[in-house]
Amino acid sequence: MDFLATLAYPAWGHLEKSALNMQSSRGVKLFTCRWIPAYREPKGLIFLFHGYGMECSMSMRECGIRLAKAGFAVYGIDYEGHGRSPGLKCYIPNFDDIVLDCSDHFTSICEKKENKDKMRFLMGESMGGAVVLLLHRKKPDYWNGAVLVAPMCKISDEMRPHPLMVNVLPKLARLIPTWKLIPTPNIIDAAIRVPEIRNKIRSNPLFYKERPRLQTGYQLLKVSLDLEARMREVSLPFFVIHGGEDKVTDPSFSKLLYESASSSDKSFKLYHGMWHSLIFGELPENIEIVFSDIFSWLDERV
Repeated sequence: MDFLATLAYPAWGHLEKSALNMQSSRGVKLFTCRWIPAYREPKGLIFLFHGYGMECSMSMRECGIRLAKAGFAVYGIDYEGHGRSPGLKCYIPNFDDIVLDCSDHFTSICEKKENKDKMRFLMGESMGGAVVLLLHRKKPDYWNGAVLVAPMCKISDEMRPHPLMVNVLPKLARLIPTWKLIPTPNIIDAAIRVPEIRNKIRSNPLFYKERPRLQTGYQLLKVSLDLEARMREVSLPFFVIHGGEDKVTDPSFSKLLYESASSSDKSFKLYHGMWHSLIFGELPENIEIVFSDIFSWLDERV
């Protein structure tokens, strides 16, 4: 069944759905969504990239609404195998496919006549941060800036598989790529601080809650190692933020990204005591702090 819902928000904007309306270069129809200010011309475009096992229309819904309320046109996409998009759940045969799908869809939005002169910002959380950095690498001069929320530049030691598993992972991923055999701690428990939000995720079929598939784990590990080795190539303006108590991705590597990137306009902020999910799973007062900083960074550049 197609997802169909349009919610009106008087005085500032609305959420519009688009059900499975973007066809990838591989012929896969992907779910996309958007949040557009209703009564004003958007002051810029923001493209959202969700994390591993998540999706755009729920886990990033509040983020989209906040950004639209601030005057931005916001667009999201569910990667293949995630959320409402088709495909084997949370199976990533090739990470480059995700990057290509996002590049094709978001570039097509930027190239519309009404958007030609608008600034283009990328915003990715966790694995979505890795997609952002690879998208930037694909078109280094195309995007005007990025907000990186606990980006997957390095998987934390707590979540990283045992060295023995890491050594055999490439071979296993070739033989039995879709098997859910990677023994990692529960990501929901590690990422989401607020118990009520954890329960909401566990009860929602759109979120992936099982062990990572072998090929998916191999792709994530390979991408994180690649990003770790090529941080110097990051050249766009960016604001990287990370929770000090993050047990999913490594905060020290967000700092290293800030120190290593060749960007002339770059900022880093560590939120002491906060967990991995800064824009969805934190305490309400902490989420307000995080978005206040994001808005300040964006408004200085629009």
